[in-house]
Amino acid sequence: MYRLLLIMIFLSFNALAQTAVPFDSPRWKITGQEAVKETHLGQPALRLKSGNALLADANFKNGIIEFDIALSKARYFPGIDFRMQDDANFEEYYLRPHQSGNPDAMQYTPVYNREGGFQLYYGAGYNNAVVLPFDRWLHIKMVVKEKEAEIYFDNGTEPVLYINPFDREPAAGMISLANPWDAVAWYSNFVYTPTDAVTIRSTRQFPKLPAGTITSWEVSTVFSEKQVDGHTKLLATDTALLHWKTLWADHNGITNVAVLSGVTEEKNTVFVRKVIDMQAARIQKLNFGFSDKARVYLNGRLLYEGHDEFITRDYRFLGTIGYWDALYLPLQKGRNELLIAISETFGGWGVKAQLTEEGH
Repeated sequence: MYRLLLIMIFLSFNALAQTAVPFDSPRWKITGQEAVKETHLGQPALRLKSGNALLADANFKNGIIEFDIALSKARYFPGIDFRMQDDANFEEYYLRPHQSGNPDAMQYTPVYNREGGFQLYYGAGYNNAVVLPFDRWLHIKMVVKEKEAEIYFDNGTEPVLYINPFDREPAAGMISLANPWDAVAWYSNFVYTPTDAVTIRSTRQFPKLPAGTITSWEVSTVFSEKQVDGHTKLLATDTALLHWKTLWADHNGITNVAVLSGVTEEKNTVFVRKVIDMQAARIQKLNFGFSDKARVYLNGRLLYEGHDEFITRDYRFLGTIGYWDALYLPLQKGRNELLIAISETFGGWGVKAQLTEEGH
């Protein structure tokens, strides 16, 4: 009897903590090319096209978010933004209906200064191969706790995605059901439960970064790519007016420079800088990856220029960051200044690099 009473109290507490927000609630701010409350597949729903439904007073940091979504057979990216600090900084989870069954059928990415990062954040913890249903409702449950989250489909017992870690620091914020694309998504049965009393069951061990990984960079203020376009040699005046901040790489060795600044049509480039001190002159190999364009300078001289923008190599080229390129740096005795100008188009703005022992 005592055990039954405890169970009833526990269930009652959960029911009270859970908050359902129907789409006719004044708490929602709903905008879009199409934003229509209707019945879809037998459920009251919000039809969204090029729009979003914002719950500005959610104050959600940890807890559970649940909703149903119905998808169109189209190339688009409907999902949810949460822990929103403003319309430029938040965590994002979305689906790719056109990639159903493929490794990138879903995506987690942090958003900094309006810059998402699917080219930086891919693989375990960011994507998973799942089959996405059409012509029926898909139930999504998100269990969020500090730097981790588990995402479940259709009341399953195993998560379809384990996010660890969130790249952004945990902070309470708004929630937005987001479909800013020219295809329809339907949302229904939105419920959220803000609470710290949730448990993440999944775990993951992170591999140790390879020796020589550059784990921090000095990052400049943003400037126009035109300032380095065609420049084979840098002068002191080219960097004299820039300001610098130190930015650390993540557990994958990737430094997301959008943390410090967004991109505009006029300004889309930063320098990342690393000083290399040598006791003697030698040639040393640098493995590196970038998104989207890079110009590598050593002691003011241009050694490399390349670009990895989305679909620039073929129609399925994603432009994901990795150690796809290498240079042999002619390092001199004493101080060497490595500067990489990183320019962004869209999809992720970052760099990773490793100085190896290869060379002579």
